[in-house]
Amino acid sequence: MQTTQFAIVPFGTQHIEGALALSRQAGWPHRLADWEMALALSTGVVALDNEKVVGTTMTTRYEADCATINMVIVDETMRGRGLGRRLMDAALGAARGVQCRLIATQEGLPLYEKMGFGEVGTILQHQGFCAAVDAPVDVEWAQPGHLPEIAVLDQGAFGADRGGLISYLASIGRFAVIRRVGQVVGFSAVRPFGRGDVIGPVVAENSEDARKLILFQMAARRDAFLRIDTTGSSGLSSWLVERGLVHVGGGTAMQRGDRAGKPSHAKTFALANQAFG
Repeated sequence: MQTTQFAIVPFGTQHIEGALALSRQAGWPHRLADWEMALALSTGVVALDNEKVVGTTMTTRYEADCATINMVIVDETMRGRGLGRRLMDAALGAARGVQCRLIATQEGLPLYEKMGFGEVGTILQHQGFCAAVDAPVDVEWAQPGHLPEIAVLDQGAFGADRGGLISYLASIGRFAVIRRVGQVVGFSAVRPFGRGDVIGPVVAENSEDARKLILFQMAARRDAFLRIDTTGSSGLSSWLVERGLVHVGGGTAMQRGDRAGKPSHAKTFALANQAFG
């Protein structure tokens, strides 16, 4: 293996343009605003080769519960030189010993396995223009007062306190909720991302409620290009295809360390995206 000396430095705003160029090279749909969101919620490092960004990784910590490692990219001309491992070492260091999760591509899977990650599921990416649907009558747009309940429900399903992520999503997107007996029992979020909008996270007690929450967001965006990253265990993949969102790929959900949090009656049916879980 050829070795090269790269400078590994903290990810700053001055590196976003270079990171954007890397993600475009990798075929990712991220916009500048998507990178800005990732940096606002995470810490990261970049690899520099004569001031050019040739590698990135970010660590998004959810309080003291767990962290997701994301935005792991190595310039295609720099692969095979040990750079991916150095970036991952930095990401794990930033996680400071808490449980770590990530979504692995097929190419990255061998490295992550060597670094102690184990497979825990599959993620299925669906996207496209959905067929016209009617909004379910028992779903409504969330009000600001619902956000604390949404955060608690999300924490139970995800196993970590993601209050910062929920607040950020509310500032750039919109939540819908199902309420019963005055309490929020399910929610979905939508925000701009990539080529259009992404629906997620979607958290509910059952698949019927999850479908309603997704349909409500679809009905409000009939002309928009939509993306949903669902779990293989959700059972939603074929249903999404029927509504015009084709399966275009995905990844392997992996984790290192025990799952944080306690079991919950609520379940995550769609991710915020593959970076944030």
